Amino acid sequence: MTAPRPRRPSTDAEAAALASEIRLRILRITRFDPLTNKEIAEALGKDPATTLHHVRKLVDTGFLAALPARRGKRGSREIPYRATGLSWQLDNVHRPAIGEAMLQAYLNEIAEVDFQELDQTRMVVQVGPERKAELVNRLAMVLEEFSQAPPDEGGERIGVYTALYPMGKSFGNVGVTWDDDSGNTTDER
Repeated sequence: MTAPRPRRPSTDAEAAALASEIRLRILRITRFDPLTNKEIAEALGKDPATTLHHVRKLVDTGFLAALPARRGKRGSREIPYRATGLSWQLDNVHRPAIGEAMLQAYLNEIAEVDFQELDQTRMVVQVGPERKAELVNRLAMVLEEFSQAPPDEGGERIGVYTALYPMGKSFGNVGVTWDDDSGNTTDER
């Protein structure tokens, strides 16, 4: 495994474009197959006018590329769009709005998945700064390796979301769990 490629800081315009869960989801669904605005809208359950606004913002900032126009079913002119991969080349560590959009995109995507199809792992480790940097680097190397590999023919598309966060700090209602039968919450603090 080689070290992950260095990433450049995102510009303000790039960061603004990525600070939207809808735009992040558009990039995800156009990674392998070019889609028209109508197809993007259908995949996201949005109206085409809304997605067109987001598509244009992504094209203007270099995250989506418009491919040559093609003829639609009724002879209409359709423009397919494909993700350029630029988002994976940027360092957005100091852009909290992008992190919030990433989390929201993840939550919206898994809400559409059968719970039994989720492969989840949750754990806590105690490491010093050097070991933490090693963990972050090794995770980045694995993700880099898979992101750069050509897609397996006929392979399954899977989403990957990783988050490392400090334990011991409150993130909302810590101690509140879902009651599976009623959908109500219970306070376990």
